[in-house]
Amino acid sequence: MKKYLLLFLSFFKTGLFTFGGGLAMIPILEAEFVERKKWLEHDEFMDVVVIAESTPGPIAINSATYIGYKTAGFWGSLVSTIGVCLPSFIIIYLISLFFDAFLAIEAVSAAFRGIQVAVVYLIFQAGLKMLRKMKKTPLSVSLVVIPAVTLITLSLFAVKFSTVFYIIIGAVIGVITYFITRIREKGGAK
Repeated sequence: MKKYLLLFLSFFKTGLFTFGGGLAMIPILEAEFVERKKWLEHDEFMDVVVIAESTPGPIAINSATYIGYKTAGFWGSLVSTIGVCLPSFIIIYLISLFFDAFLAIEAVSAAFRGIQVAVVYLIFQAGLKMLRKMKKTPLSVSLVVIPAVTLITLSLFAVKFSTVFYIIIGAVIGVITYFITRIREKGGAK
């Protein structure tokens, strides 16, 4: 029972203080579950991020569900998912009650502009932290450099290119590399 309460409170706190969506939540989740509680190893957390981002649904909910399941089974995943969703639901519900009056307050408007800057920083920080801790192989480096250069180039020339294609291209390159590695290993074992 104590573990369920810890999971709920951890994810409730994360959901309550995270602005900007799931990507902004990554450094908070890592600090909480890898560094502080040590419920996950860093490599496993990186796998959680990749799987949660690759599967349908918000990364925050997918991450909460996985971490909760790994930590305490089905009920842990349920408690974690409710914990991460509840703060947003409560906040949005309260805002909806007073939406027009809420937006008219200049201090609130200024606060949201400040939060936007913080969200960009949090996402950038999460990316840099993951990049620093990533295993540097030719594949992983190329999967960072090629999409980054392509993204910047296409943005400079105002060419629209869906981010879904980056994910598909990365997956195809990963699968091809996997098979090439397997073929090399079989050839070297003979």
